[in-house]
Amino acid sequence: MQRRTRDTGPVGTDHEGRHSAEQGHSAELASALAGARRRALRDGDRQIDTAHLLHALLEADPETCRAVAGDDPAVVVRLLGYLVQRTIGYGLRWSGTVEDSGALPVLRGGRAPGFSPAAAAALEGACLRARSGGPVRGTDLLAALVGDRRCRAVEVLGRAGVDAGELLARLDGRPASGADGRWRA
Repeated sequence: MQRRTRDTGPVGTDHEGRHSAEQGHSAELASALAGARRRALRDGDRQIDTAHLLHALLEADPETCRAVAGDDPAVVVRLLGYLVQRTIGYGLRWSGTVEDSGALPVLRGGRAPGFSPAAAAALEGACLRARSGGPVRGTDLLAALVGDRRCRAVEVLGRAGVDAGELLARLDGRPASGADGRWRA
């Protein structure tokens, strides 16, 4: 669901750097957060949204690419194709809107300047998922993204033929839901 809501600040704020240092993100995830910020600035967007996060994760984290691709590496190529088209057609309906999938109540510590409400909730979800030890990884953020069925990242995944529910099950180590027992990307 896309709504015109009050902006929570410009992309240029340093939430991702502060968040990385405080939460112990992996090098790949820290790189993805910086890449998402650069992509949002280049696209002229005021906030980093979940599609920016997905795009940057795919570019920065090989583990995330493998998780998304499953048995079909062409999935990542299709995804990147949709994400690259964001400013030249696909995603233009997002222009001037703040991504708000309804995930904001998940946040515990207030708003995250420079991030859409859905992206901020995904970051929080990734941190909660990784609490069992170790740094927050790209796959933690990917799981948080696909867990929000109404965010832009899931919309892009669906257009590329990725079933978000099956991807989340795979990330959680749950059995495949396909009739043939194989993962479908």
